[in-house]
Amino acid sequence: LISAPVVDDADRLVGMITVDDVVEIVHEETHEDMLALGGVEADTGLTDTVMETVRSRFAWLAVNLGTAIFASLVISMFDGAISQVVALAVLMPIVASMGGNAGTQTLTVAVRSLATKDLSAANAARIVWRETVVGGLNGILFAVIMGLLAGLWYAATGQSQEQALQLGLVVGAAMIINLLAAGLAGILIPLGLQRAGADPAVSSAVFVTTVTDVVGFFVFLGLAAMVLL
Repeated sequence: LISAPVVDDADRLVGMITVDDVVEIVHEETHEDMLALGGVEADTGLTDTVMETVRSRFAWLAVNLGTAIFASLVISMFDGAISQVVALAVLMPIVASMGGNAGTQTLTVAVRSLATKDLSAANAARIVWRETVVGGLNGILFAVIMGLLAGLWYAATGQSQEQALQLGLVVGAAMIINLLAAGLAGILIPLGLQRAGADPAVSSAVFVTTVTDVVGFFVFLGLAAMVLL
C-alpha cells in the first residue's frame, strides 16, 4: 500500500495520502518531540537571530534555575554533615546523576508512547508497575556496584572498615530509592501533565530532573547524617 484515499462524510473522493506524506509527518513529529524535550520551541532554527533564540530558550531555563535553587536548599540542610564527612560531597552528585539519567530514559519512552497512543489510561497502571520494577532492579544492581566502590574507596582513604561499610550501605540504599523515584517520576509526570492538558514533551524533563535531584540529595545526605554521624 503506497497511498490511501481520503473521502468526505458522503464517501466522495476528495484526495489521497501517500506513503511519502505519512513519512514526512512522522519525521516532523519526531523532530518536534526532540526539541520539546530539550525545552526548545518547535520552530527554532539555525537561521533565527540571537535574540529570537534567547527568547525561545529563556523560559524553561528560568524554570530550571528555580528547581536547581530548590535542590541547593535541600543540600544546605545537611551542610554540617558534609563538613564532617567530605566524602559525601564527592558521592552525592553520582546518586543524583544516576537518578536523572534513569528518569530521562523512562521519560523519553513515555513521551513517545503517549504521542503514538501506545500509552493510555487503559494500560497506564501496568506500565507504571513495569517502570517501578525496572527502577527497583536497576537500583539494586547499581547499589551493589556503587556501594562496593564507595566502601573500597573510603577504606583506602584511611577510614575504618566499619565506616567504609556504613558509607557503602548508605550509597546503595540511596541509589535504590532514587532510581525507584526516577522510574515513577519518568512515567507519572508525563501522564499527569497530559491529563492536565499540558504537553508532556515540553514540560516533563525539568520536573523529572527536579524529583531525582531532590530525592537523591535528601535521601543520601539524610541517611548519611543518621548513620555516619
